[in-house]
Amino acid sequence: MLAVLFAHAVAAAVAPLLVNRWGRRAFYPLALVPLLSLIWVGANWPAGHDTQTVSIPWVPELSMDIELRFDSLAALMSVLVLAIGALVLFYCSDYFHHHDEHIEKRLPSFAAELVAFSGTMFGLVCSDNLLLLYVFWELTSVLSFLLVGHYAERATSRRAATQALLVTTFGGLAMLVGIIVIGELGGSYLLSDLVVNPPTGTAINAALVLVLIGALSKSAIVPWHFWLPGAMAAPTPVSAYLHAAAMVKAGVYLIARMAPGFADAAPWRPMIVSLGVLTVLLAGWRALREFDLKLILAFGTVSQLGLIAVLVGIGGGDLMLAGLAMLCAHAMFKATLFMVVGVIDHSTGTRDIRKLAWLGARAPALFAIAAAGTASMAAFPPFLGFIAKEAAFETLLHDHSLGAWGPWVLGLLVIGSMFTTAYSLRFLWGAFARKRLREPSARVAELYRPTPAFLAAPAVLAAAGLVFGLAPQLLERLIGDFPASLPGRTDYHLALWHGFGLPLALSALVLTVGTLAFAARARLHDFHLGPPPLGNADKIYDATLRGIERVALRLTGTTQRGSLPITQSVILLTLVLLPGTVLFLGGRDRPELALWDVRLQLVVGVLMIAGALGAVVMRNRLAAVLLVGLTGYGCGVIFVLQGAPDLALTQFLVETLTLVFFVLVLRALPAETDVRSQRFRLPRAVLAAGVGVTVAGLAAFALAARTGHSIAELLPDAAYLRGHGSNTVNVILVDIRAWDTLGEISVLLVAATGVASLVFRHHRFGLPPRVPDPEVDTDRVRVVQVPVPYSPAVGDITWLRGSEYRDPRYRSLVLEVATRFIFPLIMVLSVYFFFTGHNTPGGGFAGGLTAGLALVLRYLAGGRYELGETLPLDAGKILGVGLSLAAGTAVASVLVGAPALSSALIEIDLPVLGHLKMVTALFFDLGVYLIVVGLVLDVLRSLGARIDVEIGESGTRRHSAVTG
Repeated sequence: MLAVLFAHAVAAAVAPLLVNRWGRRAFYPLALVPLLSLIWVGANWPAGHDTQTVSIPWVPELSMDIELRFDSLAALMSVLVLAIGALVLFYCSDYFHHHDEHIEKRLPSFAAELVAFSGTMFGLVCSDNLLLLYVFWELTSVLSFLLVGHYAERATSRRAATQALLVTTFGGLAMLVGIIVIGELGGSYLLSDLVVNPPTGTAINAALVLVLIGALSKSAIVPWHFWLPGAMAAPTPVSAYLHAAAMVKAGVYLIARMAPGFADAAPWRPMIVSLGVLTVLLAGWRALREFDLKLILAFGTVSQLGLIAVLVGIGGGDLMLAGLAMLCAHAMFKATLFMVVGVIDHSTGTRDIRKLAWLGARAPALFAIAAAGTASMAAFPPFLGFIAKEAAFETLLHDHSLGAWGPWVLGLLVIGSMFTTAYSLRFLWGAFARKRLREPSARVAELYRPTPAFLAAPAVLAAAGLVFGLAPQLLERLIGDFPASLPGRTDYHLALWHGFGLPLALSALVLTVGTLAFAARARLHDFHLGPPPLGNADKIYDATLRGIERVALRLTGTTQRGSLPITQSVILLTLVLLPGTVLFLGGRDRPELALWDVRLQLVVGVLMIAGALGAVVMRNRLAAVLLVGLTGYGCGVIFVLQGAPDLALTQFLVETLTLVFFVLVLRALPAETDVRSQRFRLPRAVLAAGVGVTVAGLAAFALAARTGHSIAELLPDAAYLRGHGSNTVNVILVDIRAWDTLGEISVLLVAATGVASLVFRHHRFGLPPRVPDPEVDTDRVRVVQVPVPYSPAVGDITWLRGSEYRDPRYRSLVLEVATRFIFPLIMVLSVYFFFTGHNTPGGGFAGGLTAGLALVLRYLAGGRYELGETLPLDAGKILGVGLSLAAGTAVASVLVGAPALSSALIEIDLPVLGHLKMVTALFFDLGVYLIVVGLVLDVLRSLGARIDVEIGESGTRRHSAVTG
């Protein structure tokens, strides 16, 4: 199973390369991947109750282990997914024969997405862990969104893709809540365990409703049916695969998988049967009103999915056999007919039945294939559709789980089957009939005859429907093991002839009434049937989105007025009131407080308070920033006094960089704050004091509430014995809590990107400006040097190359000389912090901050051109390499069979250096180091060099105005 998943992942990765190299012919080798996987399925077909399982521990604390299970139901679904997937990929080679420039550019990604979807569906049907199943479930939604929106230049495609994603994702989120409730209360997330020992209770019933919302929305059951007809904007191969044979089957598959254990739960049968029967009737009626061939098939698909959901959801063994037979028949004939529609569309340029006439006479082979598929869909013997439909009638007649509602359900399904026969005949007539015309219609007269290769895939599926109809025992051998394991299984078997009886009479009634309804379609049209009583689902969907948008706008307009002080005040007020009220009203232990441990802490605290109060009353922005910095440095001193050198080092470095960044921003702001901002000083002071008291109080009461030993007591030994490092802080960051660090550096990367994007607006990436091209920098802004008088304070010696292009009035010889000598020392210190951080204070974060300070020093001394001379690299690429290293460390450990982000100790003996030990966490730390350096470079490039450009341009304009 893992090999099949891996093969699809590799094929999806190389698919764009193959399509770029070979064009549409690349679909042929890509089709081999699901085809060879199908051979594996056949060779490992489970017999009876035999199953194959794969268990890989991943995150056992979160029940996120990789658990795969290959039983008869998974094997059946795998055949549908892989066999039809291979045929669809083969079909794509002729389908995409045109040379549309936009489509050809997107064809490589389309091929990758289609192959990835095949592997994702295989993973879904083989997942035994519900959480893993949910991951594959949502991946199918994302891939469906990409495939449906293939024609991105069309508004209809974009709308259909968004609609499908929203509906299925909404259902998926509801299902996730249900999965968590069932898994936690049931004591296991394994489907196999839950079905054998199903939990019960009110909470489980509510969770089942949520799970069914996800399953029914995925299979387009009313009221979530409208997304599937809209998805017909996708290319026909997508419709033939995702919306006929694969993705829409995921919902009914999950129902079939869970029915043996949960069919007797209170909400199960009422919800599935009522919505399924309503779907059969409503969608069948809608199919009779459509003129687009794909929409006729789409509403037909929705109708038959309702029937399959009813059959597999009731829970009996015989009904499950009939439901799985109908599932197989539907996948065969519906994929056939969708591919036939694709051929018609390519050959005639239309799918409108009002523009098609004489196509059957002009394309007899295509007509024969379509006739076979249609006959199976309409349940004409001897096709598999007839076998499955008669099995459904027979098993429903003898099933007693529905009680008094059983005959009503059967009667309504018989009426829905009449609709199926009628729209099936309408499909065949609309596409191929002569329609009393003496000559072909204009579109058919210009017919582009399809090649045999184009007809091969639908022909194979149509023939399969006939073969399994003539020999249904072959199909029963494949699907019979799973129904045989369920209660309610009798001696019923699939057969072409069961003798005379009520099921045969019902089948004859369906065919007769459906045929008569089709023949009398003109008279029925005179009745002017009105709109459906439930309204138009598309309009309801649009109205719902508009309502959500209006509510969101009003809520946003109320809570976010565009004022940063108001937004901050609301957030801080919530921080004070909510936790403070809960703490005041709830039980709490009295904390033991001490104002200081050593008297030096009191001195530092007084200075910090003085700096904070000074920042409040200071009108000069720069002075206020410096006073705020005083509080930050004071905090670092407190860390030193408390014996936390790592935290102190990081605090000092961060505070220094923050001060520099503040100063860079302040250059573009007025020197003093607006006097009007002093009007609310008292409320702001009260709020600030409240926040300080709340945070300090919460920390004190949290410490007092501790009843057991702190986990901090165990961390030093864990860091040394498991993380192979004596610096507990650094080992926590790169090993014990490496997931947190990975998330934090990802946030840093996003923050750097956001800052640069706001400043640059249009040109996000690029190199800092360099000396060889001083006239035009990487931001495509021409900078004209303003003539300045010579300054004797500078001298003739060049200490920094970039400083030659600065205004001499802003140069400092002392700073340039000091920078020339100090910069290498700081960089050596940075490397030292990086390499020794696992055992002594330092690490990748501290080393990166130190290197960032070195860059800041070069920029301040030499200007923006010196920044490019110091590090002539794109900050975005540095950030990307750093994140790749950190994430790659996580993946590398998984590939060797260890949990993600595990570290290993490497010991080597070198001739001169002796015995060396190195931990693989060093590579993760290197990623952190590069991300910090990239962040500083990005901020200096945006808030520093970019603002220098704007200041220079404004100075040039002022100089020109004066001289002019």
